[in-house]
Amino acid sequence: MTTQATQDAATRPIPGTYWQWRGQSIYYVRAGEKKSGHPPLLLVHGFGASTDHWRKNIAELSNDFEVWAIDLLGFGRSAKPEWQYGGDLWRDQLNDFITDIIGQPAVLAGNSLGGYSALCVAAQRPESAVGLVLLNSAGPFTDTKVPTQPNPLQKFIGDVSRSVLLQPWASFLLFQYVRQRSVIRNTLEKVYFDQSAITDQLVEEIYRPSCDVGAHKVFASVFKSPQGEKIDVLLKQLTCPLLLLWGEADPWMRSKERGAQFRQYYPQLTEHYLQAGHCPHDEVPEQVNAILRDWVLSIASDSPT
Repeated sequence: MTTQATQDAATRPIPGTYWQWRGQSIYYVRAGEKKSGHPPLLLVHGFGASTDHWRKNIAELSNDFEVWAIDLLGFGRSAKPEWQYGGDLWRDQLNDFITDIIGQPAVLAGNSLGGYSALCVAAQRPESAVGLVLLNSAGPFTDTKVPTQPNPLQKFIGDVSRSVLLQPWASFLLFQYVRQRSVIRNTLEKVYFDQSAITDQLVEEIYRPSCDVGAHKVFASVFKSPQGEKIDVLLKQLTCPLLLLWGEADPWMRSKERGAQFRQYYPQLTEHYLQAGHCPHDEVPEQVNAILRDWVLSIASDSPT
């Protein structure tokens, strides 16, 4: 217990502040100072997480960069209005934050859903991004496989399941189940390679925002929102340097297979495979911080002043 208490104290999130965007409060954290020739970093969390999930990265990275982390609308300490959520909304939020608050193009680094949102910015708002780092990024590729005729029973069950989950009562009940601390911990145990990284603090950081007004409607919107732009389409629009960091033990992502797909559409990327699960920045922060730092400094030195 003493070891965990000491570890938790050393990784306590730094306090942040709020920015008003489209009439909604958006929470963000800033650390470090601007350094000549070093672009700012903007860290973007995954589904159900927040700026807290970057607590092991912000302090160290701020030795070399001005570091920003933001709670996407609907998550963390940001507002949770009853809006339609998706890549376009978060793309616009991140782009406006870079323009209005950071004040210069940034290197965006995103995990999972945050990776997909960051990719949308870098591809579709290129003036805001000087580099892109994706950590086990979510998002769909165009399905090039020949479609097969689904089993009628499986199709019926799938259609019924989707229609049930579109009902407010069903998504509310599911939300009440998945937000339990025991279920959060169980989910983390499935997607983290290093089980010692699953602390009470981490569970609490994911649980706490689920108590906010509107949180269950954000959760429900996942089932209602149309699927965003395909990753291959976005990669064809991308022009900035790209770094992929993969936790190769992630059960949700076939990292080698997805890495090959990214390389197919963006062969000039850089990538590293790490002994970690879905959240390598939280499991192996020292490795992620070192790779990210060296890569950002290398692209900064390559870019014209």
